[in-house]
Amino acid sequence: MSDPAQPPSTRKAMSVEEYLRTEESSPFKREYVGGFVYPLHGATQAQAGTSKNHMRISLNIVKAVDDAAIRAGCRTHMADMRLNIASRPSFYYPDVMVACGPDNGEAYFETEPCLLVEVLSKGTASIDRHAKFQAYTALPSLQTYLIVAQTERRVYAYQRGVRQWELSELVGGGNIPLPCLGVTLSLDEIYFGVLDA
Repeated sequence: MSDPAQPPSTRKAMSVEEYLRTEESSPFKREYVGGFVYPLHGATQAQAGTSKNHMRISLNIVKAVDDAAIRAGCRTHMADMRLNIASRPSFYYPDVMVACGPDNGEAYFETEPCLLVEVLSKGTASIDRHAKFQAYTALPSLQTYLIVAQTERRVYAYQRGVRQWELSELVGGGNIPLPCLGVTLSLDEIYFGVLDA
């Protein structure tokens, strides 16, 4: 088995089946991209986890959307549920994910999210803005992708348009429509108890 703490040049390729079999016993969460595993947020066996602000922001978003998701027949997940993008193939751990439609029958991953959220940190900002943007927005089910800053009140909201993805950058305040849930999410809700206005 490859060691995800090794530099990419020394990693060995891993099959999807091997990743799924070994992920449950891994001492830290790993994402799977292009046949290789990567420690989530750069975590190692000695250092894992996220900041208090990161967790509070994620929890605030879940609290704000979960009732609407339940009413719409959707499922809300935070941090520990994997997203499987079979066309790549890859597995990610979004900070917040809402999946609607019929359940895929899998206990440990979703395949058709309508909302994905990543909370920025120093180690993941480039990945969230580039690699994950490309992977996530290729999903036909996805309607909204939010990239949320944790050190300032700033959200990059990508919405599926008729022909392309449309970006709105919200700074300080504002509301983000979530079409798949029929509600809006405000920056006040996102940053409650973290960066209050």
